[in-house]
Amino acid sequence: MDLGISDRTAFVAASTGGLGLAVARALAAEGVRVAITGRRKERAARIAAELPGAVAVPADFTCPEGAAAAVDRAEEALGAPVDIAVLNGPGPRPGAAAAMGADELASAFDLLVRPQHALVTRVLPGMRERRWGRILAVGSSGVTAPLPNLAVSNTGRAALAGYLKTLAAEVALDAVTVNLLLPGRIATDRVAELDAAAAKRRGVAVEDVQLESRRSIPARRYGTPEEFGAAAAFLCGAPASYITGVALRCDGGLIRSL
Repeated sequence: MDLGISDRTAFVAASTGGLGLAVARALAAEGVRVAITGRRKERAARIAAELPGAVAVPADFTCPEGAAAAVDRAEEALGAPVDIAVLNGPGPRPGAAAAMGADELASAFDLLVRPQHALVTRVLPGMRERRWGRILAVGSSGVTAPLPNLAVSNTGRAALAGYLKTLAAEVALDAVTVNLLLPGRIATDRVAELDAAAAKRRGVAVEDVQLESRRSIPARRYGTPEEFGAAAAFLCGAPASYITGVALRCDGGLIRSL
């Protein structure tokens, strides 16, 4: 399928590893000029050198002006405004809801809502003016079914989902789509860390946790970053222009609800 996004420009937040990198690679394979962003400057530069038309953009989204400054640098390096914005970032530490204090509650918004809102605020006016844009958030299956011992993540990601769903209806007439892509158990470093934390908490081997996880997935395996990236590229493509305001799960059937 021709996704019709060759020569478009994309800003992929936190794309020096994990799912962000998978999305960046999938978009680059479709001819999109991608800004590889993150705090690991050297790694961003190495990745950008491997992808056609990609540029490396140092970015620290924890700073109040970090998102806007990073987009400014990306557009200067790419020589064009951002058409596709992929919202992404590190996941908070595991923890129970009953033990979540005020600081943890604040961190849910500081990590998972404020930087993404700042990025959208920076790129959205141009998208609306040009009457074409894609905003895609890398979320979590916890948006649909809150995950055990991930209270901060569940809280922040649900808030982001509510904001983006509301936004999608407001900008649909401007040919800007706003969607979420929700990973299940994808074989990334983040999932490996969560498996290790679960094993330590329960006093069992990591292999036992992984086996139990695979058994809970109808596909009986973890997904690959490449599979997730392919789904993201489709949602950013021209054929998906009538898909907006949705949270698509890429989880091998893990979440049993419709």
